[in-house]
Amino acid sequence: MSAGWRTLLLRIGDRCPEYGGTADHKEHIEICYNVLSREYEHSKDDIFEFLLQCAEQLPHKIPFFGVLIGLLNLENEDFSKGIVDATQANLQDALHTENRDRIRILLRFLCGLMCSKVISPNSIIETYETLLSSAATILDEDAGNASWQPRADFYVYCILASLPWGGSELFEQVPDELERVLVGIQSYISIRRHFDDIAFSVFETDEGNSPNKKDFMEDLWERMQLLSRNGWKVKSVPKPHLSFEAQLVVGKSHRFHPVSYPPPAFTMSSSEILKGQEMHEANLKYPQRLCRLHIFPTNKAENMQPVDRFVVEEYILDVLLFFNGCRKECAFYLVSLPVSFRYEYLMAETIFSQLLLLPNPPFRPIYYTLVIIDLCKALPAAFPSVVVAAVHALFDRISNMDTECRTRLILWFSHHLSNFQFVWPWQEWANVKGLPKWAPQRVFVQEVLEREIRLSYFEKIKQSIEDAAELEGLLPPKAGPNFRYHTDESKESTEGHRLSKELVSMVRGRKTTRDIILWAEEQIVPANGAKFAVDVVSQTLLDIGSKSFTHLITVLERYGQIISKLCPDEEMQLLLMDEVSAYWKNSTQMTAIAIDRMMGYRLISNLAIVKWVFSPANVNQFHVSDRPWEILRNTVSKTYNRISDLRKEIQTLRKSIQVAKEASAKAIKELEEAKSILEIVEGQPVSSERPGRLRRLQGFADKAKEEEVTIEESLEAKQALLARGLEEGKELLRLLFKSFVDVLTERLPPVSADGDVPNLRTGDPNVTFPASDPEAATMEIDDENGADNNSQVNGENTEVGYTIGELEQWCLCTLGYLKSFSRQYATEIWSHIGMLDEEVFVESIHPLIRKAAFSGLCRQMNQ
Repeated sequence: MSAGWRTLLLRIGDRCPEYGGTADHKEHIEICYNVLSREYEHSKDDIFEFLLQCAEQLPHKIPFFGVLIGLLNLENEDFSKGIVDATQANLQDALHTENRDRIRILLRFLCGLMCSKVISPNSIIETYETLLSSAATILDEDAGNASWQPRADFYVYCILASLPWGGSELFEQVPDELERVLVGIQSYISIRRHFDDIAFSVFETDEGNSPNKKDFMEDLWERMQLLSRNGWKVKSVPKPHLSFEAQLVVGKSHRFHPVSYPPPAFTMSSSEILKGQEMHEANLKYPQRLCRLHIFPTNKAENMQPVDRFVVEEYILDVLLFFNGCRKECAFYLVSLPVSFRYEYLMAETIFSQLLLLPNPPFRPIYYTLVIIDLCKALPAAFPSVVVAAVHALFDRISNMDTECRTRLILWFSHHLSNFQFVWPWQEWANVKGLPKWAPQRVFVQEVLEREIRLSYFEKIKQSIEDAAELEGLLPPKAGPNFRYHTDESKESTEGHRLSKELVSMVRGRKTTRDIILWAEEQIVPANGAKFAVDVVSQTLLDIGSKSFTHLITVLERYGQIISKLCPDEEMQLLLMDEVSAYWKNSTQMTAIAIDRMMGYRLISNLAIVKWVFSPANVNQFHVSDRPWEILRNTVSKTYNRISDLRKEIQTLRKSIQVAKEASAKAIKELEEAKSILEIVEGQPVSSERPGRLRRLQGFADKAKEEEVTIEESLEAKQALLARGLEEGKELLRLLFKSFVDVLTERLPPVSADGDVPNLRTGDPNVTFPASDPEAATMEIDDENGADNNSQVNGENTEVGYTIGELEQWCLCTLGYLKSFSRQYATEIWSHIGMLDEEVFVESIHPLIRKAAFSGLCRQMNQ
């Protein structure tokens, strides 16, 4: 690109950001048009690509670019026809590649071109009817497959989502055709299945989860009906083409050629398992874009019409999409959207809705964290107070929040505070110290403080809550090792102390791993047993590596074989994790890191970690600490990350094999051609090529063939590793869900004879919780102020029975994590469903997932 064209882009870019709610659209468009006109002859192709790229990557400015193209159409019809044809090709490609965002934005762009008289309204109607026909076909009882309703919903959503940008012009120019499309949408809405999103709701007992609640499509359709009744007037969509209507009306409208939707990719199998798997795949390909969080009360939120709320949400989501990775630019465009009213509350609700979106947010949570930070800096007088109000509103409803969303909120909030000197009005939450240790609000504050300490240090966080001294009791112990064999003159020296000191001397003396293993097998195991050897060796090695994370890694790399030799089976690995937990009992972070690294070095199996997490001592922490869940999340994620990495490597190797085969075939062909060129010498045919060149070609052919064989061998090795990984994944899933079955079966209230699941929350008179202590005849009741007289100290395993309130919270938390793991690894569940033990999965796991109200996956399994 020439220097002059770069200057042109900068000049246009200087004007585009000012395209906001109170800007003079006409003046900015005229300036940009004059610049483009002057440069048109020299940079026509660059302008062409620039306008298409801007329309797709700055979709909130589509009306602006539509008018620019409309004005260029007056001077050069071939240029604008090229824009139309390129847009048609892009839309066709997006439909066949299932590029959801591109389909949606290009339909909006078509409306922008229609408003500027570049394409005819009938072309828009024809495109709408094509998508509507595809949606209807999918739901057809004979030729369709209802499992793919998400794709049909998406096509209809794209039509409805574009109407705020072109509905008024369609109504003025082709009212009968628009009415035909709306009638078709009404017909589709009447036959589609209502989407019950209980499994993906942020709040467990949200009043919106009732069967009468409108789902996202039904809500959007209602908004568009209201817009139609109001004459298609939308405040949030600028109409810059009206300022140039007298000029644009004489322009030639080009035909937008019809597009075709891709043929159905679904099967017509009668197997309920395959239908359920297809539904899951459809939901993955066409997920719901937004699950609205109504965080603020009505009197706090901005006063805007329903359709304006939808349009601003679309603006915000588009900016988040196209500026992912460019946090400062993202914040800049978010605060300068082309609307004339305030929208800070809606912006906060939309961003938090994405951060807490289930099953996964569109982008990494850290992206939203950074955007919120930059918005607080960009709008210092407005947005910080909105964020504070959002946190308080979410905190008030934390007991009803999905457990996975609680974790995300904790991680976000602690990180956010670390960027603002950990300043927060903690005194407003000081009352949580008087709540039972299992109360969700108390656990939330406790986990936030623990995460803050990870991001800073103990004294700093203690100082930050000095205005709420009551909360000091929720701070974790000051991090530091708890070495069992620490040398202290006040303590009696035991055999363990002597052996630990001897091991330290061997490590400092650079003794080999083999020497230390022989020492342990000869000096410790015969006299004290294998368990004592694990105790001494693991505690001592952990202490040697306790100075930092790097020290721990070095110790595990250098002496991991010692641990592996002493812990060859799951029983000893469970003991090893007990030792790690005991040594780092004051540091949740180091416990998680140590176990994660040991799994990475294959010192501990993932199955052993699952069994350890579901051991009685850890089960009693399920509702009061994130410690066991963090370790379990790390374990399952690492297992499936290995599988994902192997799949990517295999895909890369397959491409490399194809390249290597082509290179080998080419080298062999060149060699054969060289050998085939003959000449007659003394009456005998001999090769006319020089021997040196033949040798070189032979060397190239041999090397290419050798590389092909090497890649094939690597592929075979990776495929073997993948097969083993998939088998490990299957066993992990089976054990994970069976462990949930075992602990929940002991504590969940019984299901009625007709299959109704009792409400686990307080107030249901039909719920009778079993006691965790078999000898306990009755359950203790919480006292009036909510304190639990029988509450245990975190981490202690006592035989005291749960109170009813505590047992209720334990069940809700554990079921929440069952639901979370089911959501996160639903793909693996479906891929292994035929291989998992039928008795374990169908008879035990399936009913419990259903009891956890994981409607999406469970409904498919139950069909």
